[in-house]
Amino acid sequence: MPVSDITFDSGGISLAGQLWVPAEEPENGLPAVAISGPLTGVKDQVIGYYARLLAEHGLVALAFDPRNWGESQGGPRNHEDPHGKIADLRDAISWLRAQPGIDPGRVGLVGVCAGGSYALNAAAFDPRVSAVACVAAAYNSPAAMRSQFGEEMYWSLLGQLMEAAERERESGEAAYVPAVAAEGPALMPIVEAFEYYGTDRNPSAVWENRATVASQRELLTFDALPAADFLERTALLVVHGTTDAFFPPEAAQAIYERAAGPREIDWVETTTHIDLYDQPRCVEPAAGKVAAFMHAHLGSA
Repeated sequence: MPVSDITFDSGGISLAGQLWVPAEEPENGLPAVAISGPLTGVKDQVIGYYARLLAEHGLVALAFDPRNWGESQGGPRNHEDPHGKIADLRDAISWLRAQPGIDPGRVGLVGVCAGGSYALNAAAFDPRVSAVACVAAAYNSPAAMRSQFGEEMYWSLLGQLMEAAERERESGEAAYVPAVAAEGPALMPIVEAFEYYGTDRNPSAVWENRATVASQRELLTFDALPAADFLERTALLVVHGTTDAFFPPEAAQAIYERAAGPREIDWVETTTHIDLYDQPRCVEPAAGKVAAFMHAHLGSA
């Protein structure tokens, strides 16, 4: 598939991306999608794989490093900024709509893992987006986290993070933890996450194993769920693994049932959450479902 390195602006921040284009272009304008990826992810990991497959299915696909990560600008470096990432997606849509060969009326969003939450929110409040697909999405919910941690632990963690933020303001320097670790302190102290990011399964040359301490506060407070109530004009596809210890199928089913407009849900046989990151037996059917959904709901040229 033809691929080119590109940059675009998001609120004065230069973002680096790769644009994947179908090998055979029709005479009329092509449909296009922008893709948002997992927590800490960059363009030459999960979303690059999906972008290539979607281009093989006839979609222009934009994979990019979000602000603060990879080859994109922004700071603090390696800081998870949900609202900033949503703004990046809005500006990615604007950039795609302005490109020759793309039909500006046929654009959609795709999100994988944490990117599913961000794509859902961006699509819900952007009438230019006709369809959104959430793959193995982490439907972030403060209420669910409070329930998971327990009320005392949840508020204790937030208190510790606010104190850390005060220390950062005094010092003028961001504090960091590893992004992943098989054990010990990390943004994702999860063996399964380490098996992808922390081993040679990780294909990226620019990904760094660090994240700001403040990223934890963002994840504890960002609520993805209400956006589903505003999808009455936007088609939603939920693709999720049948086995997912971190983002359970029940959460995917709940967001599907909550969605206000046209919706579909499809299940992929998995053994772990990250099967839908890089395992062809899972990613290829998932990408095929996304492509078919986008072609159906982005309309014809």
